Amino acid sequence: MTRWLALCLVALTLPAAAQEAEAPMTYERLGRIVFALDPEAEPQGPGFTMRVGGVAILIVTDQEADRMRAMSPIRPAAGLSQADLERMMQANFDSALDARYAIANETLWSVFIHPLSPLERDEFISGLGQVANVAQSYGTLYSGGALQYGGGDSGGLQRQLIDELLKKGEDL
Repeated sequence: MTRWLALCLVALTLPAAAQEAEAPMTYERLGRIVFALDPEAEPQGPGFTMRVGGVAILIVTDQEADRMRAMSPIRPAAGLSQADLERMMQANFDSALDARYAIANETLWSVFIHPLSPLERDEFISGLGQVANVAQSYGTLYSGGALQYGGGDSGGLQRQLIDELLKKGEDL
């Protein structure tokens, strides 16, 4: 039992020791990442608007609440069938990953929500790619794109968007 506990402690501390600590995420730092990914992005109130893989994304921050939300409108919520709702809830469980389907203000959204200050650069970039993928795959794969089960082409195409975004943001 002692050996098992020692192995668990070593396994838990290695990734943390190997990683270089990032500065806390702020509105300003988030903005530098957003503009590196999309030079045509625009500040919008306490956030930004940008495009990722052709998908419009709105990013909202609240530094006092230490929250960030990246979201993309998909369609009006009116007319969603029970089958649509059930499929989206299934995707929220297994294939949407860190992005989610959500309904607010009579609109169906793809959304990634995270505490602001502990948000890491690659986590944010991956979340943006997943928001774009969830929006684009509504009605078909319902996928965030980072993990896929099966042997089709969609997983690779969707993962490609996230990999491209991570590469653009690696020097920040």
